[in-house]
Amino acid sequence: MSDLLHLLDVAVTAARSAGELLRGRPSRVQAKAAADFVTEVDLASEARIREVLGRLCPDLPVQGEERGGQGSGTRWVVDPLDGTTNFVHGYPSYCVSIGLCEGPRPLLGCIYDPVHDALYRAARGFGARLDDAPLRVSDVRTVADALAVTGFPNLARERAPELLLYVEEVLRHTHGVRRSGSAAMDLATVAAGQVDVFWEFGLHAWDTAAGAVIVEEAGGRVSALDGGAWAPGDPSVLATNGWIHDEAVALLLRARARWREGAGVR
Repeated sequence: MSDLLHLLDVAVTAARSAGELLRGRPSRVQAKAAADFVTEVDLASEARIREVLGRLCPDLPVQGEERGGQGSGTRWVVDPLDGTTNFVHGYPSYCVSIGLCEGPRPLLGCIYDPVHDALYRAARGFGARLDDAPLRVSDVRTVADALAVTGFPNLARERAPELLLYVEEVLRHTHGVRRSGSAAMDLATVAAGQVDVFWEFGLHAWDTAAGAVIVEEAGGRVSALDGGAWAPGDPSVLATNGWIHDEAVALLLRARARWREGAGVR
């Protein structure tokens, strides 16, 4: 893209505008599936993002969580409210996430946290920032000294034994495991050096496109669970500060092998 910083400014404008809608509580909640909700705020937030992006950058299509859209080529990838279940319950961890992808490759992203009025943003080759301050991942050099964060997909009820095996394995070998309920915010905390490892299954492109760029531009690393190539929407994602990535891969693969063998965690 010819001017990533200009496009990042466009994304920031859209994210801040939509974030104004996320400061209250929803009056109408619909269940898309068990424990998977959509509110009138999700819909209004995506409508506002589409309006701003369409006005300021009319030539680029939008792929959004609620209204869909083109899933290939160069496009905006939008989650108008990541952490809807938290938002429904008044739990203070949710955000607006806007990324720009060229095919499978994220080029830029911004994540706006309206609870703390915090804006995370990055563009390829230009670094990452939290508001006006540079973002940098942690300097933790071993999984034993790491703090991890994870999330559970909408099908967590069916996969609970498997997912909890990963949690137990990581819990045994780190300082602990956290769960925020927003994958985009989890990626932002890796970029900010507040946690060192994030993994999750069953995410969509709009959950991770923005956050992946921010992590990488802050010096971190993003891959599939096995350490291989990753793109937004792939079945699993692992993000770390980079220093401990290979060790985190080995830890998670050990959990996967034990699940497949039915051996449990010793």
